[in-house]
Amino acid sequence: MRPRGQRLLIKLMIGFVVFALLVSCAALKDEELQKEESTSIYLQLGVRYMELGKLQIAKENLDIALKKAPDDSSVHNALAFLYEKLGNEPQASMHYKKALALAPDDWSVQNNFGRLMCQQRDFKQGMRLLSQASSTPLNEKQWLALTNAGLCQQAMNNNSQAKAYFEQALILNKLYAPALVAMQKMSFQEGDYLAAQTYLQRYLEGSVYTSSVLWVAIQTELALNHPDLVKQYQQLLVEKFPLSTEAKQIESVLH
Repeated sequence: MRPRGQRLLIKLMIGFVVFALLVSCAALKDEELQKEESTSIYLQLGVRYMELGKLQIAKENLDIALKKAPDDSSVHNALAFLYEKLGNEPQASMHYKKALALAPDDWSVQNNFGRLMCQQRDFKQGMRLLSQASSTPLNEKQWLALTNAGLCQQAMNNNSQAKAYFEQALILNKLYAPALVAMQKMSFQEGDYLAAQTYLQRYLEGSVYTSSVLWVAIQTELALNHPDLVKQYQQLLVEKFPLSTEAKQIESVLH
């Protein structure tokens, strides 16, 4: 074969190899993209079913997501939260640890795991994680971690520090229900009934009644000598939550 023909053949072979590599890379990228999209779908389904209270279906979807992406921190975070709802704290802790190892700067994981650690009375580590979650500029919902830090301080009987955290949370989100409820209860316990009433009204601007909230509201209005409001909240408690502990105790409070 002439040199010119050999050079042409070599160029053609190189071109074919490059083309094959490009096709192969594109196929791999498409496969990875499809895998990511598939994992995301099962993750979103799992979270949605969890929100609806359909925990078994949620677990099935999250288990599939985990099989597809065993090193996805978001999947481990969601599974941990699900196991909390199922009352399986050891499994919840295991998945939170895995999620944190995969994404140590993820504020959502820090917040959730910190909250669980405080519930398990590991206050030092819990507060460490919650402090990280509440201080990072990447966290667009810092009030979540601040409120959990307040609840953690309450569990340690540090009420003044707890109140400071709740107040910071409400500066960032004035209608955040858990912080408002916490401040409503703390104000009542401290005998500041007007403040308790104010927090209740703010709570009702953006949230629905719970038996616990109505219970404190009844006692607050009793202390403020507002019989009409006491009767209103009593009726709501009995109608909406007839089987609640608070509804069963209502007579002992009113008589």
